[in-house]
Amino acid sequence: MNTLVMKFGGSSVGNTTALTQVLSIVLHEYEHWNRLILVVSALDGVTDALIEAAHLAQLGNHRGYRRIIANLRTRHLALVEELLLSATERTALQADVDRLLFDILDLYHTMANAASETPPPDALDATIGVGERLATRIVAALLRQQGVRSVAMDTTDLIITDDVFGNATPNLPLTSARIAKMLIPTLERRIVPVLTGFIGATPSGKPTTLGRGGSDYTASVLAVCTQATEVWIWTSVDGMMSADPQELDQAQVIAEMSYDEVAELAYFGARVLHARMIAPLREHQIPLRVKNVYKPQQPGTLVHALRPDPAGRLKAVTAIAGLGLSAARNGPIAPISNLVDQILFSATQNHADVMFASQSANHSFLCFLIPTSAGPDAVHNARALLEERLPHHPDTAGWTVMPVSIVTVIRDQLDESPTLTARVLQTLSGIRILGLAQGPSHCSLSIIIDSAQTERALHLIHEFILNSS
Repeated sequence: MNTLVMKFGGSSVGNTTALTQVLSIVLHEYEHWNRLILVVSALDGVTDALIEAAHLAQLGNHRGYRRIIANLRTRHLALVEELLLSATERTALQADVDRLLFDILDLYHTMANAASETPPPDALDATIGVGERLATRIVAALLRQQGVRSVAMDTTDLIITDDVFGNATPNLPLTSARIAKMLIPTLERRIVPVLTGFIGATPSGKPTTLGRGGSDYTASVLAVCTQATEVWIWTSVDGMMSADPQELDQAQVIAEMSYDEVAELAYFGARVLHARMIAPLREHQIPLRVKNVYKPQQPGTLVHALRPDPAGRLKAVTAIAGLGLSAARNGPIAPISNLVDQILFSATQNHADVMFASQSANHSFLCFLIPTSAGPDAVHNARALLEERLPHHPDTAGWTVMPVSIVTVIRDQLDESPTLTARVLQTLSGIRILGLAQGPSHCSLSIIIDSAQTERALHLIHEFILNSS
């Protein structure tokens, strides 16, 4: 049976206009697929608000977290009031909103009574998934109003993960067994499940989250476990782009990409997709489409097992923040690497990725990539903690920290085109290059530069991409 998994982001469900568009897409695809699975994110900004509320609760600030929950309640109830729902559906939905938010208030109250400086990761994961739960119930109610049998389901009951709170990894065998028992029967009855993205649970039932942007990862896992035909990610852009359209107006849609190319693009900073979602799809050869929810007639980007084209042009350029560490000495780098890893993991539940390491007779330079899933403040927080702790460790004294950018160009078999690599570097004339790294996936070249030069480097390389097409 052909099965389609569709994921809708927070901007797709945040107001009546967007929800009307989502409803139109689902009703159209419902007629063309035997089984339809929807994954929904929280409304824009809700997860960040819940994280802030958790921090306020942990500090014992009762008024602060109550104010945030009151604002979220007002926002969701106002949205429900605007929707074309029957009185029965609206009343049930309003009751769901109140119940879910009151449950979270109880958790925050418990946290506030045991106040400390930082909320424990497991307590944070237990609270921030409520945004997805609210969104799924809204979408499912709208579908039922249109005559489509639909049910909201929490993936805490379906996706079983490890206990790395804040950045958990699904256990596919356990998840597949749970899905076979609890989700497949729903699909066989021609019911459309609307599932929470971003969240799962440990085998013992403790809630976990899959990292920022984890709803994409949820869709990928569900696709594998249900043997889906395709996965569609609906966003507010026209597909995967040659550059971030928020930074470069000239960015163009990429019609096709290989799994490796899109995985590298996501890993090195493209915010459209969660970097970890690609591996399961690649392993099971499930095609992925990235489409614009407001322009459903456009094809978007198809990601599949694309045959490499040695003569092809560069696909994209992206940039991601990192930290550069240097010392006027050489020798073992394990102590500094371990310290960076400890600091980043304690702050964000993300391990540090060593992007680049280089040593000469009397100098050492390391570059650590900070994943976008670590959050917008990760670089600043990690740098501040490092500068505070470096001087007090004998093995790490003497190292200095600087913010850097990792600018990456993407194309399959890039490692087989040294002339193309040389031309990319030529475009950066006048920009100091701190390091170069050829990706082991054979489709990326990363250039480490001072963060102040990021915008200029992106413009120069993207212009080269367009002119060489």
